[in-house]
Amino acid sequence: MKPLLLFLLLTATLHAQKTSTPAPSTQPPTATGTDTKQNLFRCTLPGGTYEVAVRAILAVASHEYTVDGVARVTEVNIDTAGSMLARFYYIEPATPNPPAGIGAATVEKAKQLFQEAAERSGQDAWKKVVKNYPATTHARTVEYRVTSKEQLTKIYTGAEEAFRLGKTVMIAVE
Repeated sequence: MKPLLLFLLLTATLHAQKTSTPAPSTQPPTATGTDTKQNLFRCTLPGGTYEVAVRAILAVASHEYTVDGVARVTEVNIDTAGSMLARFYYIEPATPNPPAGIGAATVEKAKQLFQEAAERSGQDAWKKVVKNYPATTHARTVEYRVTSKEQLTKIYTGAEEAFRLGKTVMIAVE
């Protein structure tokens, strides 16, 4: 009987050791639930910073239009599941294609004179976002102005990559 009692006591002790709480781990805890890292699209510009969770991007679009026959605007829009639309644009004087007898240098000179006249008049329209309240003020729209089409292309490419591939993209436009 003693050997049986000793066997049962040993079995109970071993079983208790197997089901006891393990020692604290030296490894950092893993992210679970809402603690997970999210992918972001972040664009830093001289006029501010735009950042959005990639999972919230619904559409990325680029288009061009002319305003009152005076300015040509190239625009990139990022539509999100939130309530804010991001708009990035490049604006330039609308210069027609030169006729056969007028050279590109003449058209470029006219464009330069137009920009200089706008600057002398105190209108900084070619350098930053300009809004005419209430006609051009759009609720829940954040706008950024860039100084070249190359910068705008960089923004579009980054936003489209984040949207299409679902990955973090961070760009800086200076």
